[in-house]
Amino acid sequence: MRPKKTILCVDDNEQTLSVRKFMLETRGYRVLAALGSEQALELFRDGGIDLVLSDLIMPYMDGNELVRRMKELAPEVPTILISGSVKAFDRANRADAFLPKGACSPGEMLERIRVMVARKRGPKKGNALRPLVVEHQAETSDPVVVSV
Repeated sequence: MRPKKTILCVDDNEQTLSVRKFMLETRGYRVLAALGSEQALELFRDGGIDLVLSDLIMPYMDGNELVRRMKELAPEVPTILISGSVKAFDRANRADAFLPKGACSPGEMLERIRVMVARKRGPKKGNALRPLVVEHQAETSDPVVVSV
């Protein structure tokens, strides 16, 4: 069995955080929940995070600053910022993706998460590109593709 991918969810609203955590756990993800940016940074520093899903507007340190600090520690970890204010998109310039609350269905959010976690992991072994092998036939000089 494959190990579960770990998602760090960050939101200063406890109810929103618990709903998001439940939604992700029922889809097979391991979820670490943080009620603020400082707690999120502590969890992130421990390592093992495959994706960060954070609210943009939070007290003390907003999601953009949180992402900036996380990218300094581990730039390969994908980050998604969420905000109820569409205007906040201009401020969400550090994350790999921005999702507006309310305008994005849970299904769309889950699909974006799935794609971004897969990108971090890299291509599946069965889909890895094999080198193209070209041989020349003895009687002609035309190349023949042997394997792809």
